[in-house]
Amino acid sequence: MKELGEKVHLTGQAASARVAKLEDHGIIEGYSIKVNQAKMGYAVHAIIHIYTKSTNHQPYLSFVKTQQQFVMNNYKISGESCYLLECKFPSNEILDEFLTSLSNYVSYKLSIVISK
Repeated sequence: MKELGEKVHLTGQAASARVAKLEDHGIIEGYSIKVNQAKMGYAVHAIIHIYTKSTNHQPYLSFVKTQQQFVMNNYKISGESCYLLECKFPSNEILDEFLTSLSNYVSYKLSIVISK
């Protein structure tokens, strides 16, 4: 907290007290770590629009739960598709295997992230 306090012209103790107050009021809900996926061996970043084949989405959702090593986010969305699936893969070959399995549950449209 000392470094934070210096940046906002407060003592470390004062900065710590303000952060604790923000946490207590629910303004700060948590903390996170940003992981470099490429350095972790996941060079392929895919955005997949999911189109369910029926109104029963459970088979798809169950499949996604078994693929947590690749799935970063699975958003239920409005619009053209039903879900927006954000994934990372170590290679195009692993991506292809994932898509082959995925096609047993849903139709999809794939986009590969070129740069952020």
